[in-house]
Amino acid sequence: MSKRKPIISIQNIVASVSLNQKIDLQKIVEKFPQTEYNPSVFPGLVFRLKKPKTATLIFGTGKMVCTGAKSEKESRSAVEKVVKELRGEGIQITEKPIVNIQNIVASAELGGEIDLESLVYKLSRVMYEPEQFPGAVYRMDEPKVVFLIFSAGKLVCVGAKKTKSSNCSKKKNSSTTPLNQLFLLNF
Repeated sequence: MSKRKPIISIQNIVASVSLNQKIDLQKIVEKFPQTEYNPSVFPGLVFRLKKPKTATLIFGTGKMVCTGAKSEKESRSAVEKVVKELRGEGIQITEKPIVNIQNIVASAELGGEIDLESLVYKLSRVMYEPEQFPGAVYRMDEPKVVFLIFSAGKLVCVGAKKTKSSNCSKKKNSSTTPLNQLFLLNF
């Protein structure tokens, strides 16, 4: 395994949003013809932004789901922009949206190959069945995240809720973050 620093990047952030009110989706379609809405197929309306490049699902219940952001800040910014655009076209939204990060997907390039066969013996809660999937699946208890680890030295982390404590990233001088725990194993 190479001693270079891992290259970590956030691929996607999923945030749930509550507006605490009902929303008239048909009125949004009239004001924003570029939105996608087919209630016979899916009950939500898709509202896409170019900057930040995100898609926000809006439901009549006043719930929203924002996907595609690359940071928590960008996710919150996208929600604020959608709400601002809706208000600008006369859609009544009375309260500030409540945003909760639900899932962060991050990838990392570790800079060397990983012996997945020996990894199985070094970690508990790891599953590796190369006939079914080319990577090892490592489930952590705390934080509750899942790593997909590939022999080429790449991994994907899903299930994180924060980037600061960085459920998926590497903190200085901490052996408790998920990536540090993996690095301590000397693949």
